[in-house]
Amino acid sequence: MNWIEVNGTSLRYEVSGSGPTTLVLVHEMGGTLDSWDQVLPALNNSRRVLRYDTRGAGLSEKTKGSVTWNQMADDLAGLLDALGITGKVALAGIAVGAAIAVHFAVRYPDRAAALVLHGPAVGVSEDRRQATLDRAASVEAGGMRAVVETSLANSYPPVVRHNQAVFAEFRARWLANDPESFGAINRMLAAENIEHELAKIGCPTLVTAGRHDGLRPPSIIEPMSKQIPGAQFLELNSGHFASIQTPGLVAQAIHSFLHAMKY
Repeated sequence: MNWIEVNGTSLRYEVSGSGPTTLVLVHEMGGTLDSWDQVLPALNNSRRVLRYDTRGAGLSEKTKGSVTWNQMADDLAGLLDALGITGKVALAGIAVGAAIAVHFAVRYPDRAAALVLHGPAVGVSEDRRQATLDRAASVEAGGMRAVVETSLANSYPPVVRHNQAVFAEFRARWLANDPESFGAINRMLAAENIEHELAKIGCPTLVTAGRHDGLRPPSIIEPMSKQIPGAQFLELNSGHFASIQTPGLVAQAIHSFLHAMKY
């Protein structure tokens, strides 16, 4: 792993594979670049793959105060620049990571070749805004343990706990999140809903949703996908954290979509 300072923050990243194209993997809120460990081997045989810990996550620099969608997109742009990755890249993201990919594609349309978005968390509805702020406050006051049971009941339900060792490791890693940074991401979701940006996406897009995702089920995500010009939709037999729960399905969806584009 490597670290680099861009856009006023320090990011941990990894580049693997080789080929004429680049795929960027953006993890979920509460995740790290390790969220893609079991997906990566199927994706980096014919292309270069960049994955990183977003601002405040994993071993990247922690967040003090607030964070914005613009900062998240600019962090990625700065990382690409610093690594000398020019031209368009494909992006695949999970939940908040998918939303970061959306905002990047809209903010930097000349740099996005394609998107694969699993359960994009582009913000919260007005009726969920206070609950999201309350969740941030709970985490900041009591740490990640204050919300772990309620959070994972919806995002990692028993039906997708196919491997108890994998779940136990994920839970332990999730608990290790920095509470202040995790709270800041929740506040970002509450502060600005970027769902209106879906209609501005100008590159080929695949949207996926997990059948067992209690947070962003297909009933929410499929209508959302229809806002994206020409987007395809695919329901996966998975949950919210699909790259961990069903890495094979996620790898197949990403690779098949990009292969069909000859990317």
